[in-house]
Amino acid sequence: MTFVSTRIITANVGALVDFYEQITGYSAVRYTDDFAELRTPLAVLAIGSTRTLQLFGGDSVASPATNRSLILEFRVDDVDSHFKRLAGYLGQALVQEPTTMPWGNRSLLFRDPDGNLVNFFTPVTPEATERQ
Repeated sequence: MTFVSTRIITANVGALVDFYEQITGYSAVRYTDDFAELRTPLAVLAIGSTRTLQLFGGDSVASPATNRSLILEFRVDDVDSHFKRLAGYLGQALVQEPTTMPWGNRSLLFRDPDGNLVNFFTPVTPEATERQ
């Protein structure tokens, strides 16, 4: 089995795609107004509209902008330089400036337009680097 993708269901595909393009530097493939993908070297971030839920069993299978249990994580080469690049853009979405965590990652936490938590992190200890 191979884990390949995470999909976010949203009421505003355009705004969410624009946000993830801005923070990651990747260009999304916008297949329709209801579905887009950002392809990274290791996985895909898919963004689907609430209208796509009909294909998965109906509106009740997922709710946009209600997640408080997931963190989307992106490993970056230098989290501090990403913070400098994004600080003005993030504004009120910033949750935590770069902070070194007990497990050896330096993490920048912020929220996307739907409130999903996003972590840009860089391993900074030998143990954390080895795990990556």
